Amino acid sequence: MSKYSPNRYIFSRGIDDSLKNIYDVFKFTLLFFKEVFKKPFYLRETVKQCYEIGLKSLGLISMTGFIIGLVFVKQSRPSLQSFGAVSWLPSLMGIATIRALGPLVTGLICSGKVGSGIGAELGSMRVTEQIDAMEVSAINPFKYLVVTRVVASTLSIFVLSMYCNFVALLGSYININVTEGISIVSFVHNAFSSLWLIDVFTNFIKSVTFGFTIGIVGCYKGFNATSGTRGVGSAANKAVVLSIFLIFVEEFIIVQIVNWVRYL
Repeated sequence: MSKYSPNRYIFSRGIDDSLKNIYDVFKFTLLFFKEVFKKPFYLRETVKQCYEIGLKSLGLISMTGFIIGLVFVKQSRPSLQSFGAVSWLPSLMGIATIRALGPLVTGLICSGKVGSGIGAELGSMRVTEQIDAMEVSAINPFKYLVVTRVVASTLSIFVLSMYCNFVALLGSYININVTEGISIVSFVHNAFSSLWLIDVFTNFIKSVTFGFTIGIVGCYKGFNATSGTRGVGSAANKAVVLSIFLIFVEEFIIVQIVNWVRYL
């Protein structure tokens, strides 16, 4: 193969573009941490975004979390029944929901709904030059558009994750109560008896990390959208795909760190 073959050039160009994108995302994230502590804080806009991100996602999270609680119990019962360990269902649901299902399901659902919404909204503002108009009007568009949405996404998805934990456990309790006749007091005691403080802390870390990731990725893709209206759709699509990918990577890393700490 020639030293200057087209394939080698394309491969090299792809690596260069990937490294440049990583550098741009890193700069974008650093700028967020620089601006988040500066005045003005735009609290009204942040509260508005919390409503758009959090409250409007409540119905979807409620339905998804409840169904997951029902289905997970239904899928787990036959396996436990074969070992005569059906009484462990509440403990299994408590561990599975708090350690993994609650924040992961919330993150994935919000990646599709919130990430695409932020990417499309900021992308449309970029291609219609509304962001440029804000700069001319002496308004910091990064502070007003990006910082408020990332903060709102981090806070809202954390709250939604806690709510998803509750709804999933409620769904699992209803399923177990119908078949096993267990009381709510016994279910709660068994569900939380096998949990440790580090499990609750892990749930908190995952929720905050996933919320921040969805917010920063959606804002980055939308804020840097190009190519007119076609770029708006591309920004929304890339925000969803990249958010989901990063959530799985973060899930893996956090689980590895927690397991290492747990067995110290």
